[in-house]
Amino acid sequence: MCFVRRLTVLCIRCAGCPMKLVEIAKRAKVSVATVSRIINHVPTVNPSLARRVWKVIEEVGCYPNSNARALSSGRSRIFGLVVSKIINTLFPEIVQTFEDLGFEHGYEILVSSIAHDSGRLDAVARRMIGWRVDGVAILTFGGEDSLIEILGRRNVSAVAVDVESPGPLLKSVRIDYQHGTRQAVQHLAAMGHVRIAFISGPAQLKTATARSVAFQDCMKEIGLPISPTLLVDGDHTMEGGVRAMSALAALADRPSAVVCSNDMTAIGVMRKAFELALDIPRDLSVVGFDDIHLARFMIPPLTTVQMSQIEIATAAFRALLDLVGIEGSGFSRSVYESRTNLILRSSTALAPRRLRESTADEGVRTR
Repeated sequence: MCFVRRLTVLCIRCAGCPMKLVEIAKRAKVSVATVSRIINHVPTVNPSLARRVWKVIEEVGCYPNSNARALSSGRSRIFGLVVSKIINTLFPEIVQTFEDLGFEHGYEILVSSIAHDSGRLDAVARRMIGWRVDGVAILTFGGEDSLIEILGRRNVSAVAVDVESPGPLLKSVRIDYQHGTRQAVQHLAAMGHVRIAFISGPAQLKTATARSVAFQDCMKEIGLPISPTLLVDGDHTMEGGVRAMSALAALADRPSAVVCSNDMTAIGVMRKAFELALDIPRDLSVVGFDDIHLARFMIPPLTTVQMSQIEIATAAFRALLDLVGIEGSGFSRSVYESRTNLILRSSTALAPRRLRESTADEGVRTR
């Protein structure tokens, strides 16, 4: 025997005028079970039937009562999304991608930011638990361990970046920093650069540490020396890039190329180079990391290692669908991969020494 719960939908025109599931089914000329599946976003429903039912719901001005649905189904159809700072240039694309995917799959998105403030972690966790979210994507790129622990204790599913030990309630989006960094280092080496500097990010961010390690490993792979004086601390801000470039410019033997841990640092480097009358890329080649929207509009356009925010957000959303067991999600992995790639623009060129040699050779050929 099949039992179908009676689900109430509330009229947005008149909160005191409830319409029962059976009435919608009658108007749409479908079964009550079909209306129930459509309202609960079961993916196996015939699309034409779904459109017919939603048309009836729209015509009468009634929409599902989310609280009642959560109580009856055990799911809120809300996903949490936690980022570090919403104003960070990385995160608008992540938030928009999540919102688009949520709309496509019938999920609301609850966004919170922690601003890398440990004091806000408990508040964010309470907010997610209080809203009974079905799962949380933690895309802070560092500092999320305690949040993962709190959510785990409450049996809340989560996905985070570069988690070392995924489990039944936790999945990881693992980023391949080596691939794009290797392309960048090999590109600079092919252009004759030997003294290549690296400006790091905040030490507490594991993604920043991973980028620094990837750079040094890739330099060793092709036998290029790594001078300690060319490894400069940064903080992933434009101001940090300005300070780091000031330190590099003060060296007796200045580098001919700089690889930065993010694009904001690279923009700061380019600004300081302008103040020092250094031409980019003739006097100094610059490579960023992330490929933020602003990178392509710099003068010259910034060569950078792309870390696709859309790809990361999509992988995280799919991991959440898998964690909550959404039928038809088609994903069952513990780890989702995202590969970085070099985007060549105009901020890199031949090393000054190689450029002089090339110019001299050209002069000989034209005599």
